[in-house]
Order: sequence, then C-alpha cells, then structure tokens
Amino acid sequence: MIFKIFKKELKDTLRDRRTLIMMLVIPVLIFPIILNVFVGISASFTEEVAQKSLKIGVVGSEQNYFIDKFIALPEQLGKKEIIFLTDTSQLNKLIQEDSLDLALVISSSFDSTFAKLKPAEINLIYDATDVGIDERARNYVQHIEGIAKQERYIDLQIDETKLMPFQVNYVNVASKKEMIGKLVGGILPYVFIAFGFIGCMYPAIDLFTGEKERGTIETLLTTPVKRWHILFGKMGVVVISGLLAASAALLGLFLSIEVFDLVENEELLNIIHEVLSFEFVIMLFALLFPLTVFFAGVMIPIAVYTKSFKEAQSIITPLNIVMVLPAMIGFFPGIELDPVTAAIPVINIVLATKELIAGTLEFQLLLISFSVMVTLAIMAVLVSYKQFDKESNIVI
Repeated sequence: MIFKIFKKELKDTLRDRRTLIMMLVIPVLIFPIILNVFVGISASFTEEVAQKSLKIGVVGSEQNYFIDKFIALPEQLGKKEIIFLTDTSQLNKLIQEDSLDLALVISSSFDSTFAKLKPAEINLIYDATDVGIDERARNYVQHIEGIAKQERYIDLQIDETKLMPFQVNYVNVASKKEMIGKLVGGILPYVFIAFGFIGCMYPAIDLFTGEKERGTIETLLTTPVKRWHILFGKMGVVVISGLLAASAALLGLFLSIEVFDLVENEELLNIIHEVLSFEFVIMLFALLFPLTVFFAGVMIPIAVYTKSFKEAQSIITPLNIVMVLPAMIGFFPGIELDPVTAAIPVINIVLATKELIAGTLEFQLLLISFSVMVTLAIMAVLVSYKQFDKESNIVI
C-alpha cells in the first residue's frame, strides 16, 4: 500500500514542471555554469594582469643603479611605462585616480648608501585594491635585488654558498588527493546539501499543503488506508526528490569534467576521477540519505500545519539558511572530524565528506556521524507522524 501511494504521488510530482526544474534542471546546470564562469573569469583576469602595461611614476634621480636596472627589466616581468616626476605630494592622489599604477620614490642618499654596501632605501607606493600590482612590484624589486647581490658577491670575492647556513628541504607527506579533500572538499557536500534541501521542499509543500488547498486530502483520508501508510508513501517521494536533486548536482559535476572539458589540468583531472569512484558515490549517498530523511521530517510537519502553499513556502524557505549555514563550516581551515564534530548534525556530514574525498575517513567517526543522522531522521519521522495524525492539522 505504501508503495502504491508512493508511485501515485511520484507520478504527480514528476508532472509538475516547477518541481522538475528545481529538482533536476537547475542542479544539473549549476556545476557547468559555476565552473565555466570561474574558469572564464580566472583566465581573463590572469591574462589581463599579465598583459597590462603599468604606468610607473619615479621620484628621484633619473640615473642611479636601481633606475638603470629597473629600466632594463625584461619584458617577461610585465610591460611598463616609466614617468619621471619631481614631486611626491600628488603621488597618492595620482595612484587613487588610476593615473599611475605604481610609484617608486628613491631616497636622495641612495647612491652614497649603495656605494657603502649598505641597504639603500626605496619606497614603493601602490593601491592594494588593484589586484596584481603588489605582486608585480615585488617581482621587479626581487629581480633587481638578485642582480645586485650577485654583483656584490663577485666584487667582494665571496662564495655565495658560505652565506647559506642551512639547506632546507620541505617534504609534504600529504597526497594531492588529501590536499584537495582538506582544502576544497567542503564545496561538494555544501552544494549537495543545499540542493537536497531544495529538492525536498517543493514536493513536501505540494503533497501536503497542496492537497489541503486542492481539497483532495479529505477524499484521500476516507480511503481504507492507514494514515501512516499515506504519510510514508508521501514522505518517500519527498526523500527521493531530495536525493534526485543531489544526484543531478553530481551529474552536473560529471558533465563539467567529462563533456564540457572545463578542467584542463590533467593531474587534477586524474585526482577528480579517482575521487569520483563508485565507492565514493555509494558512501556519499549513504551519508546523504539520513540527512535527506531529516530534511523531509522537518518540512512535512510545517507543510501539514500550514494552510496555503504561500504560507508553507514562507516558513520553509528561511529554514534553508538554517540547515545549510552549518555546511559552511566545511570551508573553515583547522576544523576536523572528531568525536565532537561527528555528533553535530549537518556539520558531521560535511566534514565526513571532506575526509571521504581525502581518503582519510575513519570508520569510528563515520559510524558516529551516520548514527547521529539516523537518530535525528527517526525523530523527524515520528514528529511528522504525530503532526499528520492530528485531525486539526489535516482538515482546513
């Protein structure tokens, strides 16, 4: 009987164009759109910064060691236009007005100090909100500084290696898979949780509040079917809708990688292929299933209580923020899955997924996370049953 109700409600749900768009179309498109925009903007910005010709104002002597080397900088470090100025009072204003991108102020004592083999003072003035200027300025100075050091070593007949007390080798024991999982692994569960919630929302409202608005709930309750059968049949559709939305998001990620070729780095592509294995997908859905049941169990009592689609939507929609906001914890560095975080709903799923992507998920912590979510899911189902069993909530 539960399965018959489930089939009937699922057919009705799949006939609703709005639900299909929110449940399947948008999740499938979200990853290709996000990756396409991100890759496009990143490539455009990188190219723009690299090709931009900087207007550089120089205050100080037009002929000294630093200026000579600065003029002779290779074009690989970026194109530049040097403008010699006599006054420093307007420098800040010129930079803020974008008349200049960078300014060099050479101290009057530069030549004498440099000749004495002492650090000569140079002031770099720039606007840090203009991204990329800081990096290019530092590259200029480091290039000239490297040349000056080599010349001094030769003049002083110093072996450069004698000035290096240590030879430090930094060895990273973390695999690239672990680094991706720890650094950006929080994005994947965040998207799945968000779309899992949205996928549950519209069917939950339509199958309960919608029935009340259409006046068909009374007819359904007069049939010789136990009320909990009706509830479980409808709830099954809500849960499946949430899982379908999450699956559509996963499909969108797959299409972005395999069809649209939005990831060009071959090494990164191999790691993603390794992560998106059959075992990973099964484990991911094992974690998402009790969470989706929990979402359904939270929405259904609201949908049963409210008297109109608009009222239910106005209450459930803000819950999206409440439910999804903890998922942002996955973006914060230093927060790991441990016995405490494994007991915190939603956060445990995000952190467990990060560990799953990194390949470092411990079975004990997985068991705690899964047990907590299953317990919450059962409690949510009981609350839904209690609310659905109240005659005052069902009949308008």
